[in-house]
Amino acid sequence: MQSLIGIDLGGTKIEIAVVDPIEGVTHKDRVPTPQNSYTAILDAICSLVDKTLEQQNLERPHAIGIGIPGCLDPATKLVRGSNTVVTNGKPLQQDLQQRLGCPVHLQNDANCLAVSEAVDGAAKGCSVVFAVIIGTGCGGGIAINGNAWTGKNGIAGEWGHNPLPWPSAEEMQVAPCWCGQVGCQETWISGTAFALDHARHTGEQFKAEQIIDCMRAGDIKAKRSFDRYVNRLARALASVMNVLDPDCIVLGGGMSNVDEIYQALPIEIIRYTFTKPITTPVLKAMHGDSSGVRGAAWLTKQN
Repeated sequence: MQSLIGIDLGGTKIEIAVVDPIEGVTHKDRVPTPQNSYTAILDAICSLVDKTLEQQNLERPHAIGIGIPGCLDPATKLVRGSNTVVTNGKPLQQDLQQRLGCPVHLQNDANCLAVSEAVDGAAKGCSVVFAVIIGTGCGGGIAINGNAWTGKNGIAGEWGHNPLPWPSAEEMQVAPCWCGQVGCQETWISGTAFALDHARHTGEQFKAEQIIDCMRAGDIKAKRSFDRYVNRLARALASVMNVLDPDCIVLGGGMSNVDEIYQALPIEIIRYTFTKPITTPVLKAMHGDSSGVRGAAWLTKQN
């Protein structure tokens, strides 16, 4: 069976992977995501593909799968809702198909994560999987029987742009999200939001990983920031359980690598779910940072 090629277009990096259906990922490469230029993003993707095909001695693939931090409008086929904002309103799928010379299957990156983990990852064997990306931004995706579920309007799983449930008075006073709404979960439970919240409370301009290091070293301010973060994440996930009641929830993105989350989260979630106790497991993505690009590659097989 021919190897599959997937691409993960993120806010900070573009990653490509060659995936063998039996052996798994056999090659990966990445470049920084060009900022503020749609054309430069197209150039970067095409260069990555050409370089990979040459290095791996591969023929032009029958199709390529791409995960993006947004979705295609079902009617116009233009990108919308992407936090890589220069791609919004652009015919990304059409432009890439013309330049790459093959069909391009484009899907939300959180849906790609859900597919990857449902097919052969942490959620293998689960019928309904809700996947979360908590990194630069915050997103959600759904896989049903191993296939992405996008919904009638292409927005199924767009969890990051729902309001944070049960907000405190402090949480009501927040700057608008980039999408134009106020109080989006992305402004509270992304890795970026974690760092901003810590800065608001302490004045310390630390990155998320630095805050976690401080917490592990016994810093009480960092621990309080982490506790606020876990509580907000729990509220957001409880709302998913109350509506979708998935077989499992899988976390991906930079914040998913914080192992302390999996110890603290279950107790917090039960405070907010309609039914108690809740047995739904919250799992770390088995394939880590590669899960999104693996899911993008699986799109080519499923389509």
